[in-house]
Amino acid sequence: MDVVELDVPAGPSRLAVIGAAAAGVILVAFIAVLATSSGEQGLGPSPLIANPAPAIVGTAVDGTTFDLDAERGRWVVVNFFATTCVPCIREHPELVAFDEAHAPVGDASVVSIAFSDTSSNVRDFFEVNGGDWSVLAEDTGRHAISYGVAAVPETYLVAPNGVVVSKFIGGITQADLENEIARLSGAVDAS
Repeated sequence: MDVVELDVPAGPSRLAVIGAAAAGVILVAFIAVLATSSGEQGLGPSPLIANPAPAIVGTAVDGTTFDLDAERGRWVVVNFFATTCVPCIREHPELVAFDEAHAPVGDASVVSIAFSDTSSNVRDFFEVNGGDWSVLAEDTGRHAISYGVAAVPETYLVAPNGVVVSKFIGGITQADLENEIARLSGAVDAS
């Protein structure tokens, strides 16, 4: 009986195994960072900054009409959100606190613009989570396009003169907004 030797390729090299293991560890770490991220990323660049805010006119979920131009003379927080977005849900109480702090004085307001959501979801979300400001939920795609919204949440701060002065990427807090308004008010006072 003759013994036939088969030419069986050798297993993966030690270097290939180490490389695959390292890639797996990096992938797991990346997924962990994404899963535990708070969504708070802070200020971001935008071609809108230092330019007049794009028009926002529409019917709010409560049936009233919102027009950004009518808000001149006070700070306006323009918040793009979705009811299923976890960072949006986390930031919502912060927007409520900001609005409640400024509504009595009338120096700032909030407008929320739903991003790929339904009017009924938005209405239900605000009934459960509070918030007494204009919320646009229909025909909002044009607003997202004019503001260059890539993902939610994104928030723009519009100065009393109607100029976009800041863009926040990810979830925000009341302190973020207050600090930015204070910083910008100081810059305006100093000039």
